[in-house]
Amino acid sequence: MNERWDAAAVAGHAGGRLVTGDPALAGPSSVTIDSRDAAPGALFVGLAGSQQDGGAFAGDALAAGAWGVIVGEGHAAELAATADGVVVAVDDPLRALADLARAWRRELGCAVIAITGSTGKTSTKDIIAGMLAPSRRTAATVENFNTEIGVPLTILAAPDDTEVLVVEMAMRGEGQIAELTRIAEPDVGVIVNVGPVHLELLGTVEAIAAAKAELVAGLGPDAVAVMPANSPLLEPHVRGDIRTIRFGPGGELERLPESIELPFASAHMRLNALAALAAVRALGVEPSGVVEVKLSKLRGQRLLLENNVVVINDCYNANPMSMRAALDDLADSAAGRKVAVLGDMRELGPDQRRFHAELGAHVREVGVDVLVTVGELARDAGPPFGGENLHSMESARQAAEQIASIVEPGDTVLIKGSRGIGLEVVAAALCEALPPAAGGGS
Repeated sequence: MNERWDAAAVAGHAGGRLVTGDPALAGPSSVTIDSRDAAPGALFVGLAGSQQDGGAFAGDALAAGAWGVIVGEGHAAELAATADGVVVAVDDPLRALADLARAWRRELGCAVIAITGSTGKTSTKDIIAGMLAPSRRTAATVENFNTEIGVPLTILAAPDDTEVLVVEMAMRGEGQIAELTRIAEPDVGVIVNVGPVHLELLGTVEAIAAAKAELVAGLGPDAVAVMPANSPLLEPHVRGDIRTIRFGPGGELERLPESIELPFASAHMRLNALAALAAVRALGVEPSGVVEVKLSKLRGQRLLLENNVVVINDCYNANPMSMRAALDDLADSAAGRKVAVLGDMRELGPDQRRFHAELGAHVREVGVDVLVTVGELARDAGPPFGGENLHSMESARQAAEQIASIVEPGDTVLIKGSRGIGLEVVAAALCEALPPAAGGGS
């Protein structure tokens, strides 16, 4: 956002009423939901959370010099007599945030690419941004801003000269992708894949496919859908009234052209790159040469440490699909011993034990030399792997304390698990024991 909107327009787009402040006041320069970030020029939106009501901190935001606040009617009434700044009252601050973002998306008039999928959506977003950067002014989702809060904040943070906005969309249940699609109004909708993720909440992979396909259902008549080829779970959701591009073996886009150079060779990342290429081509962009890809934190970054130890830090999240892909990459890329530090995969429902046992069998099949399991569920991967090079840890902290004694010179170490297990401390401990080699980042 910027000063293009005045206070009256901000209130109107948010579906609220201006309680205090000059209607003609030039609008805010940024939007935040954290009162601690409410610097001068910022619009603070007081969301009601499970632990605390953000609206209660609206006064603090104004005292810190915030441009104004959007709060529920009750908080607005409390602020009306004393507020020094813009106060907008709304029935539902979260809905107001969404509507404000939708209005800003329309004000920008830029193209929007939306990405969802069971795994790989963040990497695909990063690749799309890299492909677009040389020819389009591009804004994209940062960190984990991919929810009903993060997507609006991503849109509202886009500069007014943005030509393409790349938005990642996450979900944990029915209707969430549909709401994010309503807000972002994508021109291109990308489903990277569908797999057994969030089974604890959705029950079946068919239900997961239907939830992801809400992106396709919400596309406008001139939009383009990008979907994996040979995906029976998604076929019932293909729309005949819009263009659909299928990528991967059997699709119309089966391989990357030789004119594109990417900083990775793994099969799953190159498949993500095919999805990215289909998306940017839908906007008339044809990338060539070296594509600079800045992968998001904790998502497969490689770091060269002392003694030629390579760490693959992929501990942001995990599910059966992404675990297999990461293990296949480890098997293909490691020059020395292959070490896998694998944590619990969560939200897999009643079959979670089976998924972890199958993971252990895959670890053995791809030739991993050393397996370190972290957590109660991951322990089930141990017996199928077998052998003396098996270490079972109760917690990430325990694994962090012992990892340096397990790793040997020349090892490649994959660290991956669901976010809740906290494996980033293992990567940090290894990097502390073996500092990064000169020029070893990637």
